Amino acid sequence: MTQTAATRPAARSAPAPRRARHPGRRRERTWAYLMIAPTTIGLSVFYLWPIAQTFYYSFTDSGPFGGHAWAGTANYTALVHEPTVGQALLNTLLYTVLQLAGIPLAVLVAALLNQKDLRGRSIYRVVFFLPVVTMPVAVAMLWRWMYDGNYGLVNNLLATTGIHGPHWASDPAVALYSLAAIGIWMSLGYNMVIFLAGLQGIPAEYYEAARMDGAGPVRMFLRITVPLLSPNIFFVTVLTMINSLQMFDLAYMMMSTPGAAAGGANPALPRVRSISYLFFEKAFVEHDTGFGAAVAFVLVGFIVLMTFVQFRLQKRWVHYA
Repeated sequence: MTQTAATRPAARSAPAPRRARHPGRRRERTWAYLMIAPTTIGLSVFYLWPIAQTFYYSFTDSGPFGGHAWAGTANYTALVHEPTVGQALLNTLLYTVLQLAGIPLAVLVAALLNQKDLRGRSIYRVVFFLPVVTMPVAVAMLWRWMYDGNYGLVNNLLATTGIHGPHWASDPAVALYSLAAIGIWMSLGYNMVIFLAGLQGIPAEYYEAARMDGAGPVRMFLRITVPLLSPNIFFVTVLTMINSLQMFDLAYMMMSTPGAAAGGANPALPRVRSISYLFFEKAFVEHDTGFGAAVAFVLVGFIVLMTFVQFRLQKRWVHYA
């Protein structure tokens, strides 16, 4: 009896062929791991392990002759009741806000130096970028002389107009703003280069169409340049915030000005001391490594939190072409 299609038993499906192992792919994977091994080892030894070690130290108490004893959350509890921590946090936040306020200045400088009809713009670019490649210690020594209240260049220039300038680096009312001005001056060239790269990537057709519609330079800058430059502005904002929250070397060099007070201690230090500076004092001056590690991890958590907020808010004002 002939079997119909309905009564004929279903044919067995052939098993899928196993994918052959290619020695070439395994060799490529091995070489890839070998290539990234130096970077991975370096990050683990010089970054990940110190972070884990600092996190452990934040729960310990250092003894008078070295060594660490487990202290639980005592360092974090003491940190909450330490009055210098709150003042250092306020100083750090104010310094960060002042640094962020310097970003529009870098945008304007980049827009001016992007003009093709500007004579000597290459020289101006080099001049603005020089502070970036200068050591912070050298910069601090230069500005320490310029900010000197008795014979500094800034006060000498103000004296020609009849203005008696303060002691910029030792007056508690102006010391933090003086440091912020130096920080803006140091980072202006780096931010300018990033904004120049973004400006040169904006198509010229947008500006030509805007001119045909009767838009002026200011309107084109606000309606075309700033929105299309927003990814670069966001990148610079994140970097500026992270670097400002970690400010230490500039404050350390400027606050160690000799002769600032009778006792040699700078009276403006409490108004300038940052979180990183407080960590240095607790960990390396007072040798309280446990408390210093707790301060460091509070700073790390604050940086992570602020960066997370910035990335969440970028969707509202950053425009990717």
